[in-house]
Amino acid sequence: MTDPRAYDPDARRRPATAKEIKALSHPLRLRILRLCNDRELTNKQLADRLGVDPGTAYYHVRQLVAAGFLEPAEVRTGESGALEKPYRSTGLTWWLSVAQDEDPSRGAAPVEAFQQELAEAGPASIATYARFALHLSPEQIEELDRRIVAVLDEYISTDHERADQPAHGGFFVLHRLAPGS
Repeated sequence: MTDPRAYDPDARRRPATAKEIKALSHPLRLRILRLCNDRELTNKQLADRLGVDPGTAYYHVRQLVAAGFLEPAEVRTGESGALEKPYRSTGLTWWLSVAQDEDPSRGAAPVEAFQQELAEAGPASIATYARFALHLSPEQIEELDRRIVAVLDEYISTDHERADQPAHGGFFVLHRLAPGS
């Protein structure tokens, strides 16, 4: 029998729990997840990379571990000879479905995280973009989202095959324009 998940990205997804939504509602946590996606990093490395104090980084790391989005990697010996406890992403966040109407203020965290990452990388880092305005019904919005996510799912599922290539971040947002825009 054919696995329906191969053709239907939504079949792979599950609704996020309240605890998971809360864990994803802070831009710093989203940046920590992005950084730990490709490599194992310690709390100190994360704090240094993100320009925050280690206590702040540790607090957010603990929130992500508790939600199942980060996991401890094997303890290792650092450059100074001290033991280090790195963390890595579990990769679970991509396969969550997060309803946007639960708490509208939480929807800003991904936008803020993206803005911070883009500012850090600089304008020369932009590989491509598309800016548009469309008139869409709720059903058409759902269809557009489903199709875009299906393409992204295909790339996400095979990303390990391109690990030797530079990493690129991206962000897709569809928002209602202000009246008169």
